[in-house]
Amino acid sequence: MPTSKTERLLQVVLCLSQGRRYVTKDQLREVIPDYAACPTTDAFERMFERDKNELRELGVPLETGAPGIVDDDPGYRIDREAYALPPLHLTRDEMTAVALAARVWREPGPADAAARALLKLQADGASVDPGQLPAIEPRLSGGEAAFEPLLSALSARRAVRFPYQGARDSEPRDREVQPWGLVSRRGRWYVVGFDRGREDVRVFRLSRIAGEVVGTGPVGAYEVPPDVDLRAQVDTFDEARPSRTATVRVRPGAGFGLRRRATSTAAGTVSADNGDEVDLTGFDTLEVAFSDSWALAEEVASYGAAVVVLDPADLRDAVVRRLQAVAAGGR
Repeated sequence: MPTSKTERLLQVVLCLSQGRRYVTKDQLREVIPDYAACPTTDAFERMFERDKNELRELGVPLETGAPGIVDDDPGYRIDREAYALPPLHLTRDEMTAVALAARVWREPGPADAAARALLKLQADGASVDPGQLPAIEPRLSGGEAAFEPLLSALSARRAVRFPYQGARDSEPRDREVQPWGLVSRRGRWYVVGFDRGREDVRVFRLSRIAGEVVGTGPVGAYEVPPDVDLRAQVDTFDEARPSRTATVRVRPGAGFGLRRRATSTAAGTVSADNGDEVDLTGFDTLEVAFSDSWALAEEVASYGAAVVVLDPADLRDAVVRRLQAVAAGGR
């Protein structure tokens, strides 16, 4: 499957900045999937020339020189020193934002293909410094199986179809949606878009997508309204009135999302819903109002052993099932 132009340019930058010598066009064509997929040499030449010009317009110091091998074609490389960023001086708030962003983006995306390209160059005799790669490797997945196909559909402006089980649904139902944007809120991902079946704007929680996300129809079939407020749409969707209260124990320095929403905080011994006294010395006990047990169980499970549900029992059981599923998947 062809990658986006941004991913291809990233692959070119990584290949040309990691090698210690010039890399030829033929070598790049062998290791970069989009180049290798070109049906003719002329098509490859046109794509490569466009990419070179775009990189230079972006300020990438692309150099041309002798590759050091018997070849009439020149080689290319990127001067690391000229391309390096100056020292960054961030405020405390800016550093916090960067740290939070690093926690959001977890799974390798286009850097996978770039890493494979570097390995192929190394096998072809190029001198590669793999130690430089982790410092610039992007992370482009949100931890949900539906995230990447939705992101691809959003970039292509292509409608998608997926089975979705809402809070009031007894079983998943097919939905056809034009994705407008992806939003993260309270540790959960949502897609906002136009539901073609309902003929209205809808918000879908990615964790409730119960199957494969499949593209439908042509690329570029719609435009995202310029004045749409994606976060406001998600805020409205996620503002159900709390109707129940959970009691949880939280380790110090953990569970900040729960702490912000807690209606009360205590320490020491409490009574669980089965009547047992539980010694929570060294823990904080929070009471958290909620309306969606699925969502709260998902959030609590994400904290691992740092948060334990005392009651209600159905919420505790839901968290246990999620943790057991994670443990079984890691075996």
